[in-house]
Amino acid sequence: MSDGVKSRADTRAAIVDAAASLLRESGPGAVTTRGVADRAGVQAPTIYRLFGDKDGLLEAVAEHVMAEFVADKAAGVAAAAAADVDPLDDLRTSWRKQIEFGLANPAVFRLLSDPERVSGSPAARMGRQILQARVHRLAAAGRLRVPEAHAVDLIQAAGIGTIQTLLATPRERRDPALGDAMMDAVLARILTDATAEAPDGPVATAVALRALAPQLGALSEGERRLLVEWLDRITQTPPATSAGR
Repeated sequence: MSDGVKSRADTRAAIVDAAASLLRESGPGAVTTRGVADRAGVQAPTIYRLFGDKDGLLEAVAEHVMAEFVADKAAGVAAAAAADVDPLDDLRTSWRKQIEFGLANPAVFRLLSDPERVSGSPAARMGRQILQARVHRLAAAGRLRVPEAHAVDLIQAAGIGTIQTLLATPRERRDPALGDAMMDAVLARILTDATAEAPDGPVATAVALRALAPQLGALSEGERRLLVEWLDRITQTPPATSAGR
């Protein structure tokens, strides 16, 4: 890498770090071109050259902060899988960290909750993939009674809604138990009932087998694809139809 490229990368990183500090300390209104330039030790035109405008800078900052958080989550899910941590305990721990992150970084959360922004965010996409990995562990353990994709959607929607509700509530009036209560509600919808004699019938069994299908080496690739097609049909059939009513 040339000195010129290094200098550009270092300058960009310094600007993002400076803007991230201002964002955390005082919110988006504090992220002015002059304020960021002063803190980063650069000239204002440099910011325009590297980021285009304030919106471009804010997006870069949000991506930077989110990427750091997601990297920590990725390490966490890998460690949990390696240590065979109970997948439900792992999911609950991750959920609480996500709520805490959103409340501690409201500006970043709001920026990356915008559907137009999140669709172009590598960090947001990686965050969803990590959630998918956690949900997959539940499915593989036979504890999921809805398709994995549906469970991921429910958890993600509940998380966004919980953070938005708490941020919209004055700090002194926030319900500290809201996050756990919402997680319990989602889990009641997606998990099997381990106390029942027949937990959740063929659908729960199909979800578990669907999670393990790619590992079934006794089947050919074509047979695995066919099995997956059948299992998807079972898990996505409404209960009334599958029961023949």
